[in-house]
Amino acid sequence: MPTIDHGSQTVLITGASSGIGEAFARKLASLGSDLVLVARREDRLQRLASELNRAHGVRATVLRQDLSSATAGADLRAAVDSAGLRVTGVINNAGFGTFGPFVAEDPQLLAREIAVDVSAPVQTSAAFLSDMVEAGSGYLINVASMAAYAPTPRMAVYGATKAFVLSFTESLWAELCTSGVTIFALSPGATSTEFNSVVGTDDATAGARMRTPDNVVATALAHLARRNPGPSVIDGASNRVGANLGRLLTRRTMASIMSRITQPRHVDASATSPAVT
Repeated sequence: MPTIDHGSQTVLITGASSGIGEAFARKLASLGSDLVLVARREDRLQRLASELNRAHGVRATVLRQDLSSATAGADLRAAVDSAGLRVTGVINNAGFGTFGPFVAEDPQLLAREIAVDVSAPVQTSAAFLSDMVEAGSGYLINVASMAAYAPTPRMAVYGATKAFVLSFTESLWAELCTSGVTIFALSPGATSTEFNSVVGTDDATAGARMRTPDNVVATALAHLARRNPGPSVIDGASNRVGANLGRLLTRRTMASIMSRITQPRHVDASATSPAVT
C-alpha cells in the first residue's frame, strides 16, 4: 500500500463529537488533513471545527446526521457532494450501546442500536468506497471492539453488532486488498470515554486497565502506516493477549467468564441506558 500523505486527505469521521472520534479529528488535523465531522451534537462539532481550523488551518466541515436513519449513507454522500468535497478517507467510529439484561431492553432501542452500529457503517462504506477504489487510494477504518471477540452478556446486541463490523471489514479487506485502498477494523478495549459512564458500564470496567482515546488513535495510525496493513488491529497489548487466549477456550467457557466480568456490582441490573459515541 502507498504511504498515506495526511496533508492531502479529506477524512470523514462519524461520532466525532467526543471520545475516540474527537481524538481522531484532533490528530488528523494536526497532520494536515481536512475533515468532515459527523455526529448528532452539532454544537460540539462546531466548537471542535472552529478550534481545529484556528490551530491547524485545516478545513473542518460539520454535518449533523442521525446515523439511525435508513438513508444515512446516501444523506452523507449528498451533503458531501453539495459542499464540493471529495472524501479520501472514512472512519466509521459512531457507536450506540446499552447495558443490562436483554429481556429488560426496549425493542425499539435495540432496533436503533443495530441501525447505528451495523447499518450505518455499511451504508457509509458503500457511499464512499467505490470512489476510493476507482482512484486506487484512500482508507476505510471501521471501529469494532474487543466485544467482537467474545460473547458479551448484558451487552448482547452491542457485542453482536461489533462482531458484524469485524467480519464485514475483514471481508472487505480480502475483496479489495489489491485495490490500493487500505481497509481495516480497529478494536479498542476498555477506553476512558464518556461511553462507560453514560451506558452504565463503569461497574463492569472497574479495575480494568483503561486505554485513552489517544492510545487508540495512535494504534490505528501506526497500523495505517504499515507497508501491508492486515484486516484488523486490536488496541493494547493486554487486549491482544486476551483475544488470543480466548481462541483457546470453548465458547461455553468464554460466555461464562464474560458473564462474571460484566456482572454489575453496584448498579440496577434491570435498567438499561443508551449511549452514542
